[in-house]
Amino acid sequence: TFSSGMLGNGIAIKPTDGKVYAPVNGTVDTMFETGHAVSLVSDNGIEILIHVGLETVGLEGKPFTVHVANGDKVKKGQMLIEVDLEAVKAAGLPTITPMVVCNTDDYGTFNTIVGKDVTNDDVVIELAK
Repeated sequence: TFSSGMLGNGIAIKPTDGKVYAPVNGTVDTMFETGHAVSLVSDNGIEILIHVGLETVGLEGKPFTVHVANGDKVKKGQMLIEVDLEAVKAAGLPTITPMVVCNTDDYGTFNTIVGKDVTNDDVVIELAK
């Protein structure tokens, strides 16, 4: 689903500390019940899906701690989810975390910054209409 671009374009991040932060100011559209994924809508209309690990829905929420709920307003850098990365690895699942802009087609310019270590302060996707 992610590699085909069916949900939109994005990037994949290899997490190192198990903490997922809001990449933008916006609103939590959907915090998935199992805590493995969250969708946000930025204050300027960007629709973002962050999916922690691959096939992690099957873990039934066990390694995830959720810090926000549907409808919550969030600020860039606010913690959304914590995950026990070792538990995900022990289950035989990859921890790679896709971040997808679901309304990519609304933007004429979509650039990604890839291939480097990043922090929460780094810009990893640039969009323009």
